[in-house]
Amino acid sequence: MSGYSDTEIAQMVHETLRVWAEVRDLDALPSWGDAPQWMQESTLDSVRYVLEHPHADGARQHEQWLSKKTADGWCWGETKDPDKKTHPLMVPYDELPNDEKAKDAILNGIVRSLANI
Repeated sequence: MSGYSDTEIAQMVHETLRVWAEVRDLDALPSWGDAPQWMQESTLDSVRYVLEHPHADGARQHEQWLSKKTADGWCWGETKDPDKKTHPLMVPYDELPNDEKAKDAILNGIVRSLANI
């Protein structure tokens, strides 16, 4: 493993995805420091999943995210609403838009690179 903690990797992933979303004209993400706790924890969970399953693909990454969200009481909804715990991406991986599949690949690539796995 590298000299980065899982929290440091999560922060770098989040900030990279924040800029990526801005460039792609997608829903804006707050900076790591302004992100709500649930958002930081979600990114950290995803980072830890990659660290524990370094060969998992984007579909497995999404399944992990979907399982965690479901366990936390989230369900599908037309809009992302943390108060109602609804999210439009709570669908099978093959139903995700290509940008979301790319986001999973970016996350996995960053974690693997920083963790040297």
